[in-house]
Amino acid sequence: MNTKKVTTLLSLALLITTFTFAQDEMRWSFSLEDRGNGEVTLVADVQIKQDWYLYDTKIPEGGPTPTQISFDNLSGATRIGEFHAEGKEAKVKFDAIFGMQIGTFQESARFVQRLRVTDKNSFAIAGDVRAQACDDQSCTPPLPNDFSFDATDLPETVTAPSLQTTTSGEPETSSSLAALQPLETAVSDSSPTTEATPANTTDLESDQLWTPVIEELQQFGMKGSTAGMSLFWILLSGFAGGLIALVTPCVWPMIPMTVSFFLKRNKTDRKKAVGEALVYGAAIIVIYVVLGLLITAIFGASALNNLATSALFNLIFFALLVFFAIAFFGGFELVLPSKWTNKMDQKADSTTGALSIFFMAFTLVLVSFSCTGPIIGTLLVEAATSGSIIAPAIGMLGFALALAIPFVLFAIFPSWLSTMPKSGGWLNSVKVVLGFLELALALKFLSVADLAYGWGILDREVFLVLWIVIFALLGVYLLGKIRFPGDSEVPHLTIPRLFLSIISLAFSIYMIPGLWGAPLKAISAFSPPLYTQDFNLYEGEVHAQTLDYETAIALARQQNKPLLIDFSGYGCVNCRKMEASVWTDPRVKHLLDNEYILVTLMVDDKTRLPEIIEVEENGRTTRLKTIGDKWSYLQRHKFGANAQPYYIALDHDGKPLSPSYAYDENVEKYIEFLETGLSNFKK
Repeated sequence: MNTKKVTTLLSLALLITTFTFAQDEMRWSFSLEDRGNGEVTLVADVQIKQDWYLYDTKIPEGGPTPTQISFDNLSGATRIGEFHAEGKEAKVKFDAIFGMQIGTFQESARFVQRLRVTDKNSFAIAGDVRAQACDDQSCTPPLPNDFSFDATDLPETVTAPSLQTTTSGEPETSSSLAALQPLETAVSDSSPTTEATPANTTDLESDQLWTPVIEELQQFGMKGSTAGMSLFWILLSGFAGGLIALVTPCVWPMIPMTVSFFLKRNKTDRKKAVGEALVYGAAIIVIYVVLGLLITAIFGASALNNLATSALFNLIFFALLVFFAIAFFGGFELVLPSKWTNKMDQKADSTTGALSIFFMAFTLVLVSFSCTGPIIGTLLVEAATSGSIIAPAIGMLGFALALAIPFVLFAIFPSWLSTMPKSGGWLNSVKVVLGFLELALALKFLSVADLAYGWGILDREVFLVLWIVIFALLGVYLLGKIRFPGDSEVPHLTIPRLFLSIISLAFSIYMIPGLWGAPLKAISAFSPPLYTQDFNLYEGEVHAQTLDYETAIALARQQNKPLLIDFSGYGCVNCRKMEASVWTDPRVKHLLDNEYILVTLMVDDKTRLPEIIEVEENGRTTRLKTIGDKWSYLQRHKFGANAQPYYIALDHDGKPLSPSYAYDENVEKYIEFLETGLSNFKK
């Protein structure tokens, strides 16, 4: 019994914490300011959490949810003009998901609505401002932030008549066309100026389908944070980059030379030679990790992320990658100033002990820059987009580990040196292969800039054609049919070159159906979105059977299928990503179309409910005015979650069949999530 009570208390605490956290993304304050001549300004100031943003009041049709105002009561005053941002200008940029220019605010914003006071004594306004806060992973629903003022709240300096009379001597009320209307929807004069009668609170609370199931979800096991996993993959990416750098002409020949130096330096004491090699490896790791930390300290994690998503930065990075690709192809030699390496050499010679070894490691870093520079640059940019302040350092740690381990291992086991492949033309082939890969990757960054500026020069077909040609040429090169400066003649085809050639040519053929609209999930993170393609024969989209929760339950009972709720939003970027990269998988589509009743609940749907519903939530009364409010409350109240996308499989009584699923584009994990719910339903 005590255990059950503790579990229930923990569940309630989780729900309260989740809701409170959502409120912390934006903190609103409202006030009235006198503008003179009987006018006042309703001011809505908002403080926005770091790395989060909210949308402007003016968003093109079909875009995300704008910041907007709605009046439930407006007496003794009339509206003048529209609700808009004042002072700070919105940052406008092209959003590739919605395909339009969208304005956003970060850190803080100020919105105003002008009002003309027509009767000071009867002045009373009430309503809410709704805005959607988003970061790189999720968006909050556009929850109402209520305001309410009456005559006692008016600034004392406001001058306006207490009562106006018509020529017939009858008093004229100040009912306004703006009463009870959203920002852009006019209503007739007969519309009520008071709030709609709230529905009985118990209508929802007594409904079994709305009963919280947070405790049941916890019994399935709470999903862990993905942040640690992201850092783990950044570490692995860095390690892979280090392995690639290891087999370049700038680094590979340095291994036997450096290890031999340590062994000759301590001919009589091999243990000391191994110890110095360990210090050398540690110095390489320290140098690269410190470099990653310096990059973050100088620019900041959020600034790096902004750069990585900036159209101008993507253009610059595209040019850099093309520049590096030409260097890898042998167009020119990319080296740092010789005085830098000479100075490091002198320091290594003039110092002793660990400091001398440190300068030797620094010399390696400088000498190998022509091969490692492009790899490090790409790694730092990708790590920065994770938004974690330690991500660049984690990436550099992985890179340095892969670079340092061989030096240490060959020092411990010097006999392995004789088994190393000798330097030769194969090292130049590695550089050329990297050149092809850099060129392909450069197009990704050009694509981002193209979408941002709306040039339309690199739509999906053009991008795919270029990638098909690049990887086909790479396959032909590996077969020895193309030669670049520095390449040796290929007397016979080696097994590794043959298999790499097969992979490259097969990849080119794989991309060809994409010219007719195939989704090509393997490269969906790199290619432009499908909507930029002019010719598209693909019909693999998934559509929900209904947009209403209760209707979906009825359908599920009628067809004897489990229910899958998709908590989504019109302004949810990651929801669109999941639909494009996961739902398009034929296996996922089959399960959603045939095995589940899929219901999509839009938490930012602005359609007004027939009547306002009042519910008690965390010690306060929450007023649900729109369909989006209702679905957002369902997600918070029943499941203890607040971010989208959010997926949950239910039985006919509204009980969960498996753990919930959030934003994760891993198709296999999503299929496992669906099959788990289906299996438990059949049991």
